[in-house]
Amino acid sequence: MSKKLEITLTRSVIGGKEGQKKTVQALGLNKINQSVVHDDTAALRGMVDKVSHLITVKEV
Repeated sequence: MSKKLEITLTRSVIGGKEGQKKTVQALGLNKINQSVVHDDTAALRGMVDKVSHLITVKEV
């Protein structure tokens, strides 16, 4: 069974770089305090690292 990550958007992307906005959108996050659950993969970890200052991550 693969690990899962719960990702929550905690800060706004307004004023952020375009790449960060698109990364947050690709994660499936639109509003502050919205949470999504994804499988833990290397690609996902890279996306999380790119916007780590805007989100919180919890292992599920």
